[in-house]
Amino acid sequence: MIRTLLWLIGGVLLGGVIHIVVILTLPLLAEETAWTRALALAEPDRMAILDPVAPGEPNPLHLDPDLIYGLCRLDLSEGPGFISGTLPDAFWSVAVFDPSGIVTFSTTNRDGIGQTLEMGLFNAAQTRQLAQQQLDIAEGLLIVEQTGNDLFALIRLAPPHDIMRPRFAERLADVQCGTR
Repeated sequence: MIRTLLWLIGGVLLGGVIHIVVILTLPLLAEETAWTRALALAEPDRMAILDPVAPGEPNPLHLDPDLIYGLCRLDLSEGPGFISGTLPDAFWSVAVFDPSGIVTFSTTNRDGIGQTLEMGLFNAAQTRQLAQQQLDIAEGLLIVEQTGNDLFALIRLAPPHDIMRPRFAERLADVQCGTR
């Protein structure tokens, strides 16, 4: 009886360990990730406006059909990155992602930024240069330090009415992004 109980406990523990190992390694084996999708959608240093998603249509990126999306790929090994522009006076958000698809920074216009988005993205070496005043930056620049060089920024706009979508998309297309 005790022997059976020990075998049962051992089997459950071994099964649990195998289960955890499989769950933790599966994301590393995925061929299609958020990063590979972003690479396919956007050229470096240029804002790409994503096609609108129609309700009820296939939505492989799981985007909200009520929002307008702009995607910008950056490589900080070329120099500090920037995102600059004036966005509409409605809700918007910016999220910065690393190659593993993890959000490393996020902000909205509700954080007191207003309509003007002036963001500088720096790796650790560039941040040190910034602290030693070896890099010139504009006053009021939102400074964001990143751990790696490859990243992409996703800007989301929420037009209050469907008729405003084209104007919001134009404003988003005017946003500048790249490296300096």
